Amino acid sequence: MTRVVAMDPGRSKCGLLLADTATNTVLQGMVIPSADVLDQLRVWMADTQGDTAQIAELVIGDGTSSMIWQQQLPASLPVRVVDETGTTLRARERYWQLWPARGWKRLLPKGLRIPSGDLDAIAALVILEDHLDRPLQWPGPDPLRTGLSR
Repeated sequence: MTRVVAMDPGRSKCGLLLADTATNTVLQGMVIPSADVLDQLRVWMADTQGDTAQIAELVIGDGTSSMIWQQQLPASLPVRVVDETGTTLRARERYWQLWPARGWKRLLPKGLRIPSGDLDAIAALVILEDHLDRPLQWPGPDPLRTGLSR
């Protein structure tokens, strides 16, 4: 298991994603207040789930407040800064790929479909997929419908 964290940095909230790159699978994704990010990273860094699966690296977008975040991240965590241009818009499209519209919403043109919630975790997914140059699977439930954003 090779675990990687992706982060869509922000001032008030951040998108965080934990993925297993060996299986191309998202393990957890969330949108959390910025004040809680370092605590969540520590939880993921401490959680080895009975094996030696440490976090291989953290991939962070170079957008809003990225420099501030880079200075606060744990020194033991390898950090890779990547271009995040357009990821917020692409997150909407990626959301609908992962969780297609149902019911009457299927009839709306794609440009009019707007997910009901923060897409920062999906933006973190797009950042990681760009970095890895391959798509990942998100087998869990739709994070906007299940309230995984805190």
